[in-house]
Amino acid sequence: MAVSTSFSGAKLEALLLKCCSSSSSTCSLRPSSNATTTHLSFSGKNRRTLIQSQRGTIRCEASGSEVLVDPSNNAKSVSALEQLKTSAADRYTKERSSIVVIGLSVHTTPVEMREKLAIPEAEWPRAIGELCGLNHIEEAAVLSTCNRMEIYVVALSQHRGVKEVTEWMSKTSGIPVAELCKHRFLLYNKDATQHIFEVSAGLDSLVMGEGQILAQVKQVVKVGQGVNGFGRNISGLFKHAITVGKRVRTETNIAAGAVSVSSAAVELALMKLPEASHGNARMLVIGSGKMGKLVIKHLVAKGCKKMVVVNRTEERVAAIREEINGVEIIYKPLSEMLTCVGEADVVFTSTASENPLFLKDDVKDLPLASEEVGGHRLFIDISVPRNVGSCISELESVRVYNVDDLKEVVAANKEDRLRKAMEAQVIIAEESKQFEAWRDSLETVPTIKKLRAYAERIRLAELEKCLGKMGDDITKKTQRAVDDLSRGIVNKLLHGPMQHLRCDGSDSRTLSETLENMHALNRMFSLETEISVLEQKIRAKVEQKP
Repeated sequence: MAVSTSFSGAKLEALLLKCCSSSSSTCSLRPSSNATTTHLSFSGKNRRTLIQSQRGTIRCEASGSEVLVDPSNNAKSVSALEQLKTSAADRYTKERSSIVVIGLSVHTTPVEMREKLAIPEAEWPRAIGELCGLNHIEEAAVLSTCNRMEIYVVALSQHRGVKEVTEWMSKTSGIPVAELCKHRFLLYNKDATQHIFEVSAGLDSLVMGEGQILAQVKQVVKVGQGVNGFGRNISGLFKHAITVGKRVRTETNIAAGAVSVSSAAVELALMKLPEASHGNARMLVIGSGKMGKLVIKHLVAKGCKKMVVVNRTEERVAAIREEINGVEIIYKPLSEMLTCVGEADVVFTSTASENPLFLKDDVKDLPLASEEVGGHRLFIDISVPRNVGSCISELESVRVYNVDDLKEVVAANKEDRLRKAMEAQVIIAEESKQFEAWRDSLETVPTIKKLRAYAERIRLAELEKCLGKMGDDITKKTQRAVDDLSRGIVNKLLHGPMQHLRCDGSDSRTLSETLENMHALNRMFSLETEISVLEQKIRAKVEQKP
């Protein structure tokens, strides 16, 4: 791979000095008597010498003696320093940027921590902007639901990228980095791709096969459109994940018989109530958004004929009432919420409030639940952040359940869903290969652009010479004809190389040949695409900092 010697800047100076500096040290450059070797020395208490051999490799040698600078060799010294700067940059430019997911989910993290990490949908664009402002992050996306908080990024450096994102999560949530590290999971490249595909397919959900997560993945793409930082790689990843989610549900029927978080909440409530009270228990639903509407529908499916719904406005409740016939749905405003709780046996909460709606002092003096349900009022809280404070569970007359308690319901029909999950994994493996091939094929895009630009520069220069020789009295028609002729020649000459730089990524042999062609063209025309593009990325990151 060709190496550009134009890479310079504060970041590389720091990298170089960090690699070889010592206290009270000075830097000196000198050429070896052997013309193929260049030395860069740092003298001081612990002097080290970096040696570049004819093969271009760098090694560091320690020495206790001082080395003096020969002023006559300054010109060669500058060249050696540039080469060393390039070698220091190599760790950024050798590897392709990595797709990384830093996540905390219901499988690894308690709800108390997840609710602190949760980012409302309206804040996703801001979060993407802040993440892409980090030194080693190019692209980003946020997937924040009641069961997971996952950050997807394209990182210039895996280690530094993870460190920066984790520190950002700590700063925004107030959770110490050490505590986050205990619960987070990290996945890179192919593993990260497989994970988001499994998430979209419903395989990683608390309720396997549930459909709501696919809608949430779609929302990530919808919100990300036009947001600076929701780039080609991350956008392509999430769009492909949507395709996988649809295909898995169509071909495996994994969603058949599966339950959503909302239906699991209804099932949990019925499990905790005496069976004889199922038809008469007084139901209250707080919030009529997507989750609340599903709770209402599942209650109706279980035979509930009457319920109270508390919401900020009546419009949504009225729309649900029109959609569901034969059921009495009573609307109450938020101002009457506590009164409604005092008259209910089971309370479902599913609002987007970032603060608890109920604390111990709010409900301790409320009337007891009816004797039919044993005098205990059930709070089923499926919101993250939670709507019901955990302190309420200290009251003898109350039972509080949150999303982490739904596992009891999910255990049912597990064997059938696992069989379908195995079928889904075959599809995911196939789709993962296709995505990785597509991402590999993106490597040729900068070469295509640079080759076209290179040819266009030559065309314009030669066109200008030609028109100059033809004099000032040529007609515009003739000028256009000559211009069209030059374009046609260039396009025909470029057609072959361009065809060999394009592939659909479905054939590994074709993809391999395409990448070989890319490197050959880079060498022939000195395009140095990979290096120069990454140089620009790192330069941009450096220039963003004060």
